[in-house]
This record gives sequence, C-alpha cells and structure tokens, in this order.
Amino acid sequence: MGIATRTQIADPALPLLIQGGMGVAVSNHRLARAVAMTGHLGVVSGTAIDLVLVRRLQDGDPDGEMRNAMAQFPLAAIAEQVLQRYFLPSGRRERPYRGISMHSHRDKHASQDLLVLAAFVEVMLAKRDHHGRIGINLLTKVQIPTVPTLFGAMLAGVDYVLMGAGIPREVPGVLDRLAAMEPVETQLDVTGASAAGVIPHLRFDPNRFNISSAPSRPAFLPIVSSHTLATVLARKANGSVEGFIVEAPTAGGHNAPPRGTPTHDAIGQPLYGERDRVDLAAMRALGLPFWLAGGRDSPARVRDALADGATGVQVGTLFAFCRESGIAPALRRAVLETVDRGREFVLTSSRASSTGYPFKVASVPETLSDQEVYAARTRRCDLGYLREAYVKPQGGIGYRCPGEPVADYVAKGGEASATAGRLCLCNGLAATVGLGQVRVAGAEPGIITSGDGLGAIRTMRNDHDDYFAADVVTYLMRGVRGASDNPLIPNGRQLDDAIG
Repeated sequence: MGIATRTQIADPALPLLIQGGMGVAVSNHRLARAVAMTGHLGVVSGTAIDLVLVRRLQDGDPDGEMRNAMAQFPLAAIAEQVLQRYFLPSGRRERPYRGISMHSHRDKHASQDLLVLAAFVEVMLAKRDHHGRIGINLLTKVQIPTVPTLFGAMLAGVDYVLMGAGIPREVPGVLDRLAAMEPVETQLDVTGASAAGVIPHLRFDPNRFNISSAPSRPAFLPIVSSHTLATVLARKANGSVEGFIVEAPTAGGHNAPPRGTPTHDAIGQPLYGERDRVDLAAMRALGLPFWLAGGRDSPARVRDALADGATGVQVGTLFAFCRESGIAPALRRAVLETVDRGREFVLTSSRASSTGYPFKVASVPETLSDQEVYAARTRRCDLGYLREAYVKPQGGIGYRCPGEPVADYVAKGGEASATAGRLCLCNGLAATVGLGQVRVAGAEPGIITSGDGLGAIRTMRNDHDDYFAADVVTYLMRGVRGASDNPLIPNGRQLDDAIG
C-alpha cells in the first residue's frame, strides 16, 4: 500500500493512469482497448488517421476489423465509397500503396468524409466490448484534419480529447459546436500572411452526416509544458477545459522548446533549465485535475506524482513497446533487444521534426536514426501532414516542408539551411507501424520515438521475454491505494486471451 494522500482517493470517475497517444498508429485501437479494459484511460492516436485506414484496407484487412467497424458508420454511402476505392481482398502483394490527396485549405468533402470515417473506425474498435474510457490524441500543429477527425471520434463516443504540440485555444469551442451539430470555421496558420483577408478559413458542417442525435462532447485535456500556458488555457480558451496533462521534456515525441535563449549540449540537444520546471503549486491553484507526464515510468514516480497533487500520470514509452502496440513486430523486437543489452540511447533532436519542436529519436538499427539510412533515402514529401502554409510571392497560398527535396523547398521561398537534418516524419512514422510506402529503392525506413527513460522497460520486464499493456498497468500501480490490489486488473496473458 502506498502513502495515503488526498489525490490517491480522488474522484474515481477520473482516470489515474492515461496511456499516451503516440506516433502514427503506435497507440492503435488494440493498445487503447487493452488499457481501457484495466479501468484506465486508453488513447488512440489521431495523427494521419485517414492514411492508416486506407493502408490497412489495401493490406487486405485480414481480420475484418476495419470493415466491421465501417459497417456501423452512420452514412453507409461514405463507407462503401472508401471500400470500393481502397479495399484489396488479397492485399497489395508488395505493390505500392495507392495514395490519398495531401490536405490543404481546398479540401473537398471527400477528404473530410474519409477523416470522419477513419476516426470513427479507430475509436469504435477501441471501445468494443467493454465499458472503459477511450481518448484520442491529436497534434495542434496539424490543423487541417483536426475538426473532421474530432467529429468522427465523437460519433464513436470518444470520452477524452488530448492535444499538444501547440496551443489548442480554439478546440474547446470546436467541441462545443460539434456537440451542438453546428458548423465550425477555423483559421489556418499561414506564414507571411499580414492581412486577415489572405488567411483561409477551414469549414466543416456536421449536418452533412445522417446523425439522428447529436454526439456527446468529450472532456478536453490540453498537453502543456508550463503552468503559464495552463493558466492561459484555463482562463482564455473559448470553451471548457476539463484538466491538463503536464509534460516534462523527458517525454517522447515532440517536446516544447526550452524557454529563453536556446543552448545545446555537445551533441546538439537542447538544454532545459530552471525556467522549464512546472510550478506544481500553480497547477494545484487552478483547481482543475492534472496528470504528470514524462519519466513517470515506475511505481515510485507514480506515487510521487500523486503526493504532488496530481490526479494521476500519463505514460507512453512503457506502452509503446508492449505486445498490443502498433509498432511493427521486427522493429519492436529490435528495440527490446537493444534495451536488453543496455545500449538504449534517445536523442532529443532540434532538427528532426519540420515542426520546429524538439523531437525524441531512439537509436535503432536500420531506421532513420542511422545516418547511412538517412543519407540513402531519397527526399520526398507525398503525405504532407506537417507541411506549413505560406503566402506565395505572386499571391495565393502554397505549402512547403523542410523535409521535402531541398530544391523544391528553396523554390518555395524556404531557406536551404532549414532542410539540414530534417526527417520525413510522415513517411517514417507510417513505416514504423508496418504501413510504409514501397519505393523503387525499397520500403520507406521507420523512425522510433521514445521518452528518455527507455531503459525503464528493462526494470519493468524483470527478465520476462515479452510483456503486455496490462503488465505495465500492474507494475505502475504497485503500492497505489485502490489500484494495485484491484482484482479487476488481469495480468497481460489473461487480458490477451480476453481481447483476442
């Protein structure tokens, strides 16, 4: 039993443990469902969710999960159109995937429909056959797909929305409008736009869908790195904020940049200091629930978070490499073998992501962390989720990404220096979950992101060959009153049998 604190006996309606929303389909419906079945909050990744659906269909959907969920979509005509266009009963047979259009402010209804359908499918599958809670994680930086993705998730009954990589001030109001079945209009961030008339608006009307009753509004949990940002969102967001996930720079994926003048260590990693520490007293003073994230990878760190007044913790890395994770089996095994040898290394790269945010890259053979693999890859941008909109010199809106071919980026007004060391996260993260495009030169290489505490997997596994999501839950909840001794939490093998 742990130290008895006020937070350890907090509102049971709030999750104590939140599974992180990771990558492109690393946090897939299987992982989220497995966590939710233990009584905690399972989270699916909403990043590139349309790409995930169409590539799974082209791989033959061998267990029929995609098609079964699509059959429950309220607008059967949309599901049928997507099936006709992308489903290959025998799979691709190693041929390239058929593409989808890159998103822009000119998106037609078909692009929005696919996003709504894909989010609906992922959340529907995550919520299947249990009464646990499911959330969806999105990147604020990826603007254009956000509203249709949220609506699709809401149609499937998503319970929480989590958003980081930016300041999601407008999202609470978007959720309110979608729950009221009202049209939504948001502004696209455009580099170089000095006049409001230049900035395009993104429009989405939920009334195009055949919905007999309005969906419920999910709780909104922005992911923040400072108490200052949490205070701004609590006071100035255009709708209600139900709590915060407070993420330290030790977390995987995108991190907030350090405050003040940037400084770096000998290998180019950004250095964080006292100004980057979150004032937990200020968080408590807001009077809203908050969860601590980044390095909360042991029972002691969970208990520490509760003692500091947190409602609970968010954990990503330990879940990222469990059996239910979406990471391709060979890559997942390569990471576990690296951890077993005690040779894990995670670089906080200031260059990898085209977003400009620091991004964690784990060193794994035959992935883009290998400089030879990075140099051998032909630069291309054919997915475009992380492109930025900019004003063309001759007028109009264009799109560019420092991960695209250097000459193309420069021709669009970008600085050549901005392209150095950039990874194609869109293609790389899709390859990580076995959905990489096939090129003439071979399949796209993957990229593994992880929190700094990758070695914590070694401690948690305790000499076991493999592990499940429920094993992570059981490990983290040791000594937490009302959690570790809960007979409803099965071990990993029991849960694996239950979910099939």
